[in-house]
Amino acid sequence: MPLTVAAASVAKAQDKKFTIALIPGLTTDAFYITMNKGAQAAADALGVELVFQGAPDFNPVTQVPVLDAVIARAPSAILIAPTDTTQLIEPLRKAHDAGIPVITVDTFIGTGMYQTGAGDADFPLAYIASDNILGGKMAARALAAAIGGAGKVYVSNVKPGISTTDQREAGFKTAMAEEFPNVVVLETQFNDNDANKAASQLQGVFAREADLKGVFGANLFSALGAGNGVQQAGQTGNIKVVAFDAPGSIVDNIKTGLVDVAIAQHPAEIGYFGLVSAFAHLTGNSIPVSIGTGFTIMDASNIDDPEVAKYIYSE
Repeated sequence: MPLTVAAASVAKAQDKKFTIALIPGLTTDAFYITMNKGAQAAADALGVELVFQGAPDFNPVTQVPVLDAVIARAPSAILIAPTDTTQLIEPLRKAHDAGIPVITVDTFIGTGMYQTGAGDADFPLAYIASDNILGGKMAARALAAAIGGAGKVYVSNVKPGISTTDQREAGFKTAMAEEFPNVVVLETQFNDNDANKAASQLQGVFAREADLKGVFGANLFSALGAGNGVQQAGQTGNIKVVAFDAPGSIVDNIKTGLVDVAIAQHPAEIGYFGLVSAFAHLTGNSIPVSIGTGFTIMDASNIDDPEVAKYIYSE
């Protein structure tokens, strides 16, 4: 990317040491661990100090105190995966008002449309993430193919108000409605990021809908729980599971047949471009308001292909 080249050239010409903080959605998720590795690679190349600090769970109640503590340290810039589209607006405004540039990664605040001059959440410089609506559509197509284009399915999701999973669900439902008229999408089940709850919900839906054909797990814990629920219901192979994200645990489930397909994001790229974008801004360069990264579809037929396996997340 020209952005990378420009930032690298500036790095050689400037002497100031920048500190950039990366606040993940949670610190224990392989997705964010992989994102941090990508950010660290960019930081090492550009001579930036990277601080990785977050909460152990995906929750604005626990994320906001971390954000406040980071703001108090006055870093040069903040990269953050906000855990709620509305509840993080005012806490992040504190950083903006303190003169700390903010870039959101993976998730966003408001509508994710920044630098428009309108609304109360347009102040971040950029949003860097996967196209989650497209990812949801890819999941719908994969699940429809797995069930032969007809049958009952549902979405196992976290809770409303999380930008990424809201968009994945929306993309999934849009593709099913427009492209697969013989697929019936049942009511979404919200699991509060609890795999055990997601497993119980799968069994509950199956008890009500004995002809259930598939489930889309909109994030890691939703997919893991759905796969476990299918196994506990004795329906492995009969109820298909499509997962969003691809840590080792999902890969293991693909190999054992609990999960049929995974839509893998490229979190290292998100972290890398987030760090480079922050650095470019700090050194007087313009940056894109939005940067999108790609996906890789994983299933039993390609999971051991080195070109696919390189996108498995770090644990």
